[in-house]
Formats: sequence, structure tokens, C-alpha cells
Amino acid sequence: MEITRRNAIGVLASAIPAARTASAQTPSGLAIQKGPFEGTRESLKAYRVPDWFRDAKFGIWAHWGPQSAPEQGDWYARNMYIEGNSQYKWHQQNFGHQSKAGFKDVIPTFKGEKFDPEHLMDLYKKAGAKYFVSMGVHHDNFDLWNSKHTRWNSVNMGPKKDIVGLFRQAALKRGLKFGVSEHLWISYKWFGTSHDSDKAGEFAGVPYDGNDPKNVDLYHDLPKDYPAKFSWDAEGVPDSWKHHWFDRIKDLVDNYHPDLLYTDGALPFEEYGLNLVAHLYNENAKRHGGKVEAVYNSKRKEDCVEGTCVLDFERGLADAIQPNPWQTDTCVGNWHYKRDVKYKSPKTVIDLLVDIVSRNGNLLLNFPLPGSGEPDAQEFAILSEITAWMAVNSEGIYGTRPWKIFGEGPATGQKGTGRFNENGRKDLSDRDVRYAVKGKTLYAFLMGWPGKEAVVSGLGSGGTVDAGQIRNVELLGHDGKLKWTHEESGLKVEMPEAKPSNYAVALKISLS
Repeated sequence: MEITRRNAIGVLASAIPAARTASAQTPSGLAIQKGPFEGTRESLKAYRVPDWFRDAKFGIWAHWGPQSAPEQGDWYARNMYIEGNSQYKWHQQNFGHQSKAGFKDVIPTFKGEKFDPEHLMDLYKKAGAKYFVSMGVHHDNFDLWNSKHTRWNSVNMGPKKDIVGLFRQAALKRGLKFGVSEHLWISYKWFGTSHDSDKAGEFAGVPYDGNDPKNVDLYHDLPKDYPAKFSWDAEGVPDSWKHHWFDRIKDLVDNYHPDLLYTDGALPFEEYGLNLVAHLYNENAKRHGGKVEAVYNSKRKEDCVEGTCVLDFERGLADAIQPNPWQTDTCVGNWHYKRDVKYKSPKTVIDLLVDIVSRNGNLLLNFPLPGSGEPDAQEFAILSEITAWMAVNSEGIYGTRPWKIFGEGPATGQKGTGRFNENGRKDLSDRDVRYAVKGKTLYAFLMGWPGKEAVVSGLGSGGTVDAGQIRNVELLGHDGKLKWTHEESGLKVEMPEAKPSNYAVALKISLS
């Protein structure tokens, strides 16, 4: 994924009729699990987001695969074939010219020699993640599971490990929900650069290795007019690839039973995608007594307007409280691991989490793993800071719902489309407040340390938002009692000398 590319694109879970166990043939000849849903938009409108997702608020993602081995950032397998690109140049310096050594030659260097999913999951759970998402397959057409539809998979090549299976086992053992991401659908077009050639220099006109028929199952069997101009849509994609995509992702669903399936983009290929989502939900319902506990993520708003799925905003967030749960997916650095990249600060991560939760969303945060499979020192440090903050403040995160307003302060007016808007955001300050509620308990997060006195003007008795009568005020992480007054100008709280945590602090307010 990249910030500069592409047109990115429920409520309470409810019991539904028990799923039947046999499979059904759709009009397209696609075999899906029988159950409450058919592969149509009308049928999928009945879907409702399960409670576990609404309550979880925070998940961690490992964006990891053979493109991680060079440690040169995201979209390596495509960009290494774009003449003049920095990844193109790095590849020639380290592997040779793309007509001789291509991405197929990168895959054996993906070793994962320090990959320890048990240890990673201990860290992620301690940091407060309630769900974990493994990369399933990226645009590079390489499956990270024991795939029966392609030889290009992590059990057969590279680390020779069932990465999805090992991650799943570690996550479920620790009580985390398990998800997988699929980026496969666009691979047919995305990998078109591998069929190109240099325009100048010693190798001008010499085809890159993607043209070698021996590896057509990695680089795709493209028509001669490829590589066409890349676009983030299904134009020019043949039905044969759509069916193959369906079979590959259905294999992933059937064998690893994800609680969450994330598609990088819109719900793909209409009838194929709709049937895949129906299969996911029906297969899940079969294992949960007829109740769908699975989540599907799409980045196209129109897919998730009514039921169907959870809308995902890549590297951005909604402007206001949304009626249905939604998700931000973002990264502490580059999507695939990049050496010397500038990471988000722990404060930026915490600001995002609290701001997203206040608007009825979840944060899915990627910690990109190096080729070895072990996070670097900076990533460990960020995880440690999140862990310390969650240990004090998670009560105001998990299981909460949005309040009457999401917040107040100078940053409430930050606008964006909902996707790719995080770069324009400023860190929140002590003048910014974000709210979440659980029953009759209101959590007011002060997004910076206010000093001796905190004034929450939005809770003033004469304000536009009626908070009702306030019975008590506490500070999460502080054992002593607080002195406070509820006045027309706001809730005024005398703060202790020592702040209980770095970054945002949470007032726990008991309402009548």
C-alpha cells in the first residue's frame, strides 16, 4: 500500500437462521457454503457487525512477506521493474538486471530466520491488541499459507513455514481474534511492470523476467498489449483470473477460518466478491450456531452503506461519529519494512487510537516486520509505550461507544475525506478532549497534560451538550480523590502533581 496511490475506496451482531452444512452452486458456478446469505448485495444487507469487533477497538497487523526481504519499502515487486525507480536501482545493485534476476530471485532470500509468532503475540496482547491480522497474500501473488492453488507459497518456498497458520495458532492461544488480509485481486494488473523492458541503456528492449513462460504462474499470463496503464479497478481483468482469485481466497477462508477478512480496495469483481463474502459469513455461522461473528473489510463506502461489511479508511479517519463501526488501517512506518524510515511517535499512535474510538472506529496498526521476522528496536520501543499507556487507560477504550459528541478543542475541525488524510493531522494538545462512554460512565480523554487544573468546557452546565448531573470524577491511574466542580463554564478538576501516564490521560466521570 502507498499513501499516494489508488482510489481507496452494521451495528449489534444478531442471531440469524442456522447455516446449513452443504455447499451450493451459484449461477456463476462458484461453490459457496450454504447458509443465511447469498452472494447478492440485497442478501448481504442483513449482515450486522459482531459485538467483539465493536468492543475490541485495537488490532495489530503484520505486513510481512517476500517483499520484506530487501527491506526497501512497499510495492517492491512492482517498483523494481520501473526504470529509474530507487527500488529498481537497488535491485540491480544487489541482484543484477531485471531481465536475468527478477522478483522470483528475491523470494529465496525471504528466510524469516528470527520469526517467533508466539513471542510476537505475547507482545501484541500485552500492548492491548484484541485482534491480530496476518498478511495472507499481497499484490506480489505469493501466498503465505499452505496454498493448494499455487506453488508460490511460503510452505513451498522462502521460509518454508505456514505463516498464516502459525500466526493463527499463536493468536487464538492467547484469546485474540484472528484476521487475514488479501491484496491478491489487483495482482493481475499490478504485476504488469514485470513484462516491460528498459527504454534506454545497455539492456534497452530486453524483456524483464516476467516474460519468461516458465514463471507465468507468478507474473501472470498477460496479453501482449500489457503492461497497460495501471488503474485501481477491474478493467481488463479476465474472468479466468477472477475465478482463480475466488478459489485462492476461498481456500484461505476454508482452512484458516478468519474472524476478519480484509481486502485491499473495494469488494472485488462484483459477483465473485459478493459470493466470497457470503461464503465467509456462512462458513462462520456454521461454526457459531448460526450467528455470524466474522467481519469483512472493504475500502469502498458504497459497499458498506447498509450491512455487508465494515468500511476501512486507509491511513485516515472519519470526520465525525459514524452510525456503524468502521476501521482505520495505518502503519507505524512504511507498509513493507523499510530501513531508516521515520516512524510515527507513540503520541501520534495514541492520539489516533483515542480520536478513532471517539468516532465509533477501530484502529488496525501495522508493525512491518523485517525479512528476519523480528521487529527492530524502534518498533519494540513504540510497542512498549503503547503497552504502558494501555495498562492505565484501556478501561476507557475497550467496550465503549461514542458519546453525544466525539470531542472538543482546536483539532475537532480537522477535515478530510476519510482516507489518506493522516499526514495533514497535527498532534492533539492539552486543549483537545475526546469522549467515549460505557453505560453511565463517561471517559473524557485530555489529549495532553493540562497542568494544575483541567477545564472541560464541553461539560459545562450551560453548554450546548447536556451531560446531566455529574456524581463523581476520577483520573485513571490515580488512586487519590480529586477536587472538582461542575460549573456553567465547564467541569473543572484539580489535577495531581504526577501524571499517571504519558500522552492522553482519562477522566472517569460518573453520570446520574
